Amino acid sequence: MIGPDWWPGRRRIVAMAGVALWIVAPMPAIADPQHAIAMHGKPALGPDFAHLPYVQPDAPKGGRVTLGSKGAFDSVNPFIIKGVSVGNVRGWVVESLLARSADEPFTLYGLIAERMTVPDDRSEITFHLNEAARFSDGKPITSADVVFSYELLKRQGPPYMRSHYGKVANVEAPDAKTVRFVFNDGADREIPLILGLMPILPKHATDADAFAKTTLKPMIGSGPYVIDKVDAPQSITFKRNPDYWARDLPIRRGLFNVDEIKIDYYRDATTLFEAFKTGAVDVRFENDPVRWAEGYDFRAARDGKVVRETAATGLPAGMNALVFNTRKPLFKDQSVRRALNLLFDFQWINKSLYNGQFARTESFFARSKLSANATAASEQERAWLAAHAARVKPAVMEGAAKQPVGAGTGQDRKRFRDAIALFKDAGWTIKSGKLVNADSGAPFRFEFLARSKEQERLMLSFKGTLQRLGIGVDIRQVDNSQYWTRLKTFDFDMIMWRWSASLSPGNEQIARWTSKYADVDGSLNFAGVKNEGVDALVGKMLAARDRDEFRDAVRAFDRLLISGDYVIPLFHAPGIWLAHWSRIKKPDRAPLSGTDINTWWVDDARTAK
Repeated sequence: MIGPDWWPGRRRIVAMAGVALWIVAPMPAIADPQHAIAMHGKPALGPDFAHLPYVQPDAPKGGRVTLGSKGAFDSVNPFIIKGVSVGNVRGWVVESLLARSADEPFTLYGLIAERMTVPDDRSEITFHLNEAARFSDGKPITSADVVFSYELLKRQGPPYMRSHYGKVANVEAPDAKTVRFVFNDGADREIPLILGLMPILPKHATDADAFAKTTLKPMIGSGPYVIDKVDAPQSITFKRNPDYWARDLPIRRGLFNVDEIKIDYYRDATTLFEAFKTGAVDVRFENDPVRWAEGYDFRAARDGKVVRETAATGLPAGMNALVFNTRKPLFKDQSVRRALNLLFDFQWINKSLYNGQFARTESFFARSKLSANATAASEQERAWLAAHAARVKPAVMEGAAKQPVGAGTGQDRKRFRDAIALFKDAGWTIKSGKLVNADSGAPFRFEFLARSKEQERLMLSFKGTLQRLGIGVDIRQVDNSQYWTRLKTFDFDMIMWRWSASLSPGNEQIARWTSKYADVDGSLNFAGVKNEGVDALVGKMLAARDRDEFRDAVRAFDRLLISGDYVIPLFHAPGIWLAHWSRIKKPDRAPLSGTDINTWWVDDARTAK
């Protein structure tokens, strides 16, 4: 891009689809710049707030924390499709224009952009950059870096970024500290916030030609940490930048208190847990209910050196599920998917594998008011769903649907009979103890692609049930790299996946569920959903102007996904299972999300590991 000094008069250079065009783009009369923007309603904190309400603003700085992760990595760049990257780079090293509060559904406060100007229809947004904003190498952040980041990520970023940034009609930078984005239409009220979360990369230190390739070269950003050491695939170390430009801003006060954070990678969950027990890893978010119930009876835990808690969270549980790849002929017929769901005996698996500690997931937004479960559709929902009524099960519309409930024995004969009837409707029959295609005689057999022994254990239990009906299941566990490669190209029959959820679902749902991304490599539409109703309801979510309209749109969207039998919903924990060594300290007040590790600090003087 040509810099702002080249622009005569009122004419601007505008980036449109990656091409520089001369156009006349007068700045419209809009409201005064604001310090924050909320998806719905108003920001909870006013322009004079001193710090986030869930931090300890005077938390001590210093110390070292070691985190553990299962798997490996071969790249530090989390903004590309290739490779397995270190996700912590975003936020710790590379920052966005705005910063999110973990205490609100979706509110962003000024960071690199200290103020923003947005009209009521949200057809555009202008970011006013903080004069003090700097990259870790001392170079100032300018509008040229913002435009560069936008253009680079739109071309070479992951599919969801290309989708989001593709909604920008043009971008202009009238001076070194101002960037204006104008959108294609006003139907997506979330897109200004999405642009606010765009990671800002240094134009002077980023090779655009090599950007899409995996790299272990430390990235330069403007965040509170710098990458100190990369030892792939075993570990990566971040060091707090003492010259971090935003350390005294209200949005950052009390955050990022640890001087050094190391992430060690382990091949399996057992080894990772043993590392935690010995103190080689300081913090653990537990996801195994049996281990949570029985595995913490070790000396350090008994002596109080390890602290355990179940943190309450106000966020939805998300959808943890067995996912059908409906691109595969075997799973195209919904009757087949319904039959397999009937055969999944949650009560038995929960009791035999998980000590009965999980709750069955009934919604893509379970544990929140956005869930359509146990709630009849509103008049607005019914109006929106009228054109797609054939795709919504009546019980789901009335809020009366429940996932199948059996005897909890793994041998529910009634469910077997009902499943056989569904298979018959889809053209399958049992011959000589095998489920086969009634016309071709081909056996019903599929592969489950596992990422871990825990997933393999779950599927082995389900496989035992399926074998009773003559269904063949091949369980294949592959290494981390191969697993992600196959997922990105949809090279699987069934996987286990968890889609996280927030209280403000929006643009991320496009790459997860819409027809446009069903066949785009690297998208999260693993199920291959192509449903016009789903596409339409995502649009309704993005266009909603108030919380009630938004809630109805999300619930109608939820009803369509549940009715489609695209997944076999699994289970969720009642809260966040968290364990950490007692030298790690946390503020007394937790955010809406339940916990935020960036608010913690180390007290080595009081408690030795």
